[in-house]
Amino acid sequence: MQELLVYEYAVIRVVPRVEREEFVNVGVIVFCKKTRFLESSVILSRTKLHCLDPETDPESIEANLQAFRGIVSGDRNSGSAIARLDAASRFRWLTATRSTVIQCSKVHPGMSVTMEGIVDQLLDKLVR
Repeated sequence: MQELLVYEYAVIRVVPRVEREEFVNVGVIVFCKKTRFLESSVILSRTKLHCLDPETDPESIEANLQAFRGIVSGDRNSGSAIARLDAASRFRWLTATRSTVIQCSKVHPGMSVTMEGIVDQLLDKLVR
């Protein structure tokens, strides 16, 4: 029997008007300590975004999400000191509670025999 891997994930959300606390799920971030796996994926629906706030600038949100992904991938050219941290530290920093347009849900646990395909499974379940 294969050993199950424990992983953690959070849903990436866009909150166009923080004061209203309404959000759109736009992606997931997944971390597995044992395999040092850290990955995210984002699907931004402009239609859903404009339902919450027609004045929202999707280009600036996409730029912020791109910076988020740069930190997840550890891109040292992203201009962020956080991107230079180890995977666990980047995951903890990105999923910390904050009052900004890009937020994450609480962190949830999961188990799988492999990390392959987990991000897509979570996207199908929580975002698409």
